[in-house]
Amino acid sequence: MNTNTKSSDGRSRARGMAIAAGRGLGLAVLALPAAVLGVTLSLVSLALIPAGIGIVTTPPVVKGVRAYATWRRTLAERWGGVRVPSAYRPLPATTNPWTLTLALLRDPATWRDLRWLPVDMTAGFLTALLPPLLLVYPLEGFALAAGGWRAVTDAGHGPYWYAFVPVAGQGTALAAGALGAVVLVAAHRYTVRALHAHFRLTRAFLSPSQAELAERVRVLTETRRDAVDTSAAELRRIERDLHDGAQARLVAMGMDLGTVEMLLDKNPAKARELLAKTRESSAEALAELRDLVRGIHPPVLAERGLGDAVKALALRLPVATEVTVELGAGRAEAPVESAAYFAVSEVLTNAVKHSGADRIWVDLHHTDGRLLVSVTDNGRGGAVIGAGSGLAGVERRLGTFDGVLAVGSPAGGPTMVTMEIPCVLS
Repeated sequence: MNTNTKSSDGRSRARGMAIAAGRGLGLAVLALPAAVLGVTLSLVSLALIPAGIGIVTTPPVVKGVRAYATWRRTLAERWGGVRVPSAYRPLPATTNPWTLTLALLRDPATWRDLRWLPVDMTAGFLTALLPPLLLVYPLEGFALAAGGWRAVTDAGHGPYWYAFVPVAGQGTALAAGALGAVVLVAAHRYTVRALHAHFRLTRAFLSPSQAELAERVRVLTETRRDAVDTSAAELRRIERDLHDGAQARLVAMGMDLGTVEMLLDKNPAKARELLAKTRESSAEALAELRDLVRGIHPPVLAERGLGDAVKALALRLPVATEVTVELGAGRAEAPVESAAYFAVSEVLTNAVKHSGADRIWVDLHHTDGRLLVSVTDNGRGGAVIGAGSGLAGVERRLGTFDGVLAVGSPAGGPTMVTMEIPCVLS
């Protein structure tokens, strides 16, 4: 039983060594040219920014570096169990290359990726190459000991050096074989660890600093506080609307029904008049309750999803509104859908009240793990995100989900409000 267990452990260890060597070789062969290409393109693109060309080339180059770094983070966790966190700031949902370039260059994670590339093409390359070398190098020593030394010494160029052993005959070849056995023992112990060292090196350079993590915590604390304040204000609004609206009507209906009971025998005509009035009050109370529920969480949003909910919202607007939806078959989580719906509702309300537009376009689509929403109107423009602005509230609402808001509204219009929320459809 013990013998079988030891044999199984040995096969498992040998398999782990072979896998680590293969993965290390793959990383060394593929990662080196990718890192060299990333460094070269990044340096050239950044150098061309003053000439204006880099404004156009920097966003795709930096996004490519980010994608490569993200792939390496995935490999570190999948192959080595080493989790490498990322802290990229959300990018504005815009096609303006100048805005994208500024956003990318202001992100500390961009410079962290760029500093990591030279390390990956030097120390990273060597640590990735070490596992296959540890596994293959002993085989050369064994080949020399088995007679292969004749093939490499027949040319008459002196001894063949295997590490520090000068192989010139069978005796020194056997010494090379013994050294190969020692290296194989070391490989048995350190091959997998060497690959883990490569991934730990990646984590050391790609992980965010403590200052960045502290800033991230500060932002999350602020957005959480904003979310709590918004929820409290929403609760107060619901209580006020119930007290001043539906509740008051229901109390009045109860009083009218009591009067009807007293008038049924004495004055049936007056009783019928009060019943008609009560019926009207009940219809108005029901309408108010429906509006209140719609303001909390529209039934169409829960039943049919964000796209249909925004279409239903557009149908109630006094301005012609065209809605385009490309969200696929899945749906975002309910809190994300709710935040996006009310953000669109607020933006549309602002457009109707303040822009003077006679046409509005809404576009919703999901791509690369992000929900993108744009609202465009042909009004007078001049919209800004500022204190007291409805757009500032929208920005805080999106910030709870790491979302971002961008506004393009030159004087004379048009106005385009873009929103982006990271999410996964399910």
